[in-house]
Amino acid sequence: MITLESDNIISSLGLTTDINYRKVKQGISGLRFYTNYFDWPVPFMVSMIKYNRLNNTFCKLPDVSDEMIRKYTFAEKAAILSVSEALKTTKINPASEKVLFILSTTKGNVSLLEPHCREVYEPERIYLWRSAELIASYFGNPNTPVTVSNACISGAQALIAAYRALETGKYKYVIVAGVDMLSRFIISGFQSFMALSLSNCKPFDANRDGLNLGEAAATIILSDKKKKEMRPGDVVLTAGAIRNDANHISGPSRTGEGAYLALRNVCSGINTDELAFISAHGTATPYNDEMEAIAIKRAGLQHIPVNSLKGYFGHTLGCAGILERIISTRSLKKRMVLKTYGLETPGVSHPLELVTQTQSITRNCCINMLSGFGGCNAALLWRLI
Repeated sequence: MITLESDNIISSLGLTTDINYRKVKQGISGLRFYTNYFDWPVPFMVSMIKYNRLNNTFCKLPDVSDEMIRKYTFAEKAAILSVSEALKTTKINPASEKVLFILSTTKGNVSLLEPHCREVYEPERIYLWRSAELIASYFGNPNTPVTVSNACISGAQALIAAYRALETGKYKYVIVAGVDMLSRFIISGFQSFMALSLSNCKPFDANRDGLNLGEAAATIILSDKKKKEMRPGDVVLTAGAIRNDANHISGPSRTGEGAYLALRNVCSGINTDELAFISAHGTATPYNDEMEAIAIKRAGLQHIPVNSLKGYFGHTLGCAGILERIISTRSLKKRMVLKTYGLETPGVSHPLELVTQTQSITRNCCINMLSGFGGCNAALLWRLI
């Protein structure tokens, strides 16, 4: 069974999963309003990690030299720190050939394309494979790392890739790290779509007017356990599906086709009465939330509680599929479904059981949904043993 071994979250809310989960449970958002940032004239609402705090913590890692501090970018430091924190609670040797590293990111070091950065790092540093290589090599891992970059489903796709790698029997553990940091390039790109809200986002709300972006690094370590090795409280990745409807380069399907097919696939082997909740992509844009509502209704899951975590962290791009999975599986273990921050008045055409207040649960499964540019969609099914 493909089991969640350990995890870590680094975000604007804190540098560990425990801190992040506690603050989300308390209803605390990491989103803040910024003006004149990145030399960009238009203000924006985002969640950002404090660089000095992360850098100081990175410097305290074992065997980190001054050269390493200069060598790694902010995104790479965040990923390394997240992996290091996740490994602390395990006995895993990351330098073993039985361990595979997978990096999930949409933009990686895209900020290095800025003129003032071009002479600081080697030209190939902009390539995602190079960041993955440097992160894996920090831990002495001998295997060629895998890089996954497929818009906003990158994190979910990386977890599915890890699932398949473990099924081959070649690896005992797969370390999946997701990271994305904000930059002028990313902010300006989303603003060109007029997709950003100037206030805290409102997933599934009648007055939603756009998304917020966020920075984060998150790590999930998956292992392949035999049934006799399982213990009560273990969380198992039961199924994962990717379905692409190729609706539009940036607009989601009006019929929710890809999301519906992904949901149908992961639910095919279970009784839907086992589902405790669905953690939706829930970006708070008019089209995404409507599309997900249609897909959930088509899949016959409109009676299952639905929440979104974007109001706490913003949309963390290639990290979202990992960060939100960690919060979801933690809440599954804690027997609760967390409220959707910012949701006040439900506003999608297909009525859903939208979670406006944190509530207790008794069922043992949850689903995570993700959607992205180009009509890509993914769903993951987790089970609490």
